[in-house]
Amino acid sequence: MPSQQILQQKIREVEEIKQLIKQYKAIGVASLQKVRGMQLQELKKKLRNDVYMRVVKNTLMKRAIMECTERPELEKLIEYLTGANIYLFTNLNPFKLALLLEKSKVKTTAKAGDIAAFDVTVPAGNTGLPPGPIISQLNAVGLPTRIEAGSVWINRDTLVVKKGEVISQRLASVLSKLGIKPVEAGLSMKVIYDDGLIITEEQLSIDLEALQHDIEAAYRDAFTLSFNIAYPTTENIQLLLQDAHQKAYNLSLNAEIPTRETTEDLLRKAHMEMLNLSRYLNQG
Repeated sequence: MPSQQILQQKIREVEEIKQLIKQYKAIGVASLQKVRGMQLQELKKKLRNDVYMRVVKNTLMKRAIMECTERPELEKLIEYLTGANIYLFTNLNPFKLALLLEKSKVKTTAKAGDIAAFDVTVPAGNTGLPPGPIISQLNAVGLPTRIEAGSVWINRDTLVVKKGEVISQRLASVLSKLGIKPVEAGLSMKVIYDDGLIITEEQLSIDLEALQHDIEAAYRDAFTLSFNIAYPTTENIQLLLQDAHQKAYNLSLNAEIPTRETTEDLLRKAHMEMLNLSRYLNQG
């Protein structure tokens, strides 16, 4: 009887998952590795209006996917269903969702085997630690030291691990003693299914600063091109009119065509030419 109840429970859960798949445009798969329970609860609360999160066994998710034949290319999601996952059902733009998860990450201390989230440089200065075994520990990870005023000092800024590299047990211990947190904890998006499109973790990663720089450069190039070919837009129309006015003014002045704008300058020009001619005649 208990086994029958478990079977019925799994069937109900699969049906619930199928309804979620049909209800939302996008389905995200995020890894639960290094995610703290409190952090996950806070994230659920923060995104509850836009994202429904649910921990589901991969086997049940696979079954639900196989039965939702009306969603195009959905079965391609199955190859990513490994390890401990949480599933995110949403109608948000996938890249916006990925950015929200990235911003929710927090820095934490490292353990042996962790991956550095960024280049870790230990700054020069007073460690606040008394002399002792710590000196050999610091030297072992490449940190030059000296003793000053009863404390261990690091002589110069030193890069100890690069982004993406594995942190050793020895280095993890040293960084912890120095209060440096080189690891980011939080949900890591593995893949998102977006209405027929599979978007991987690498494709979801966006360098916002580089993207902003590219957009600004494209804007400048487009503005310059439209101005040079005199193609009017909302952004350049004022400068085009100013440029056209200046060219028209110069043309009428050089051609000595009197207009409301050029009459005064033409008279001034004629006066100067008259004075020059008068001086020339007087010299003769």
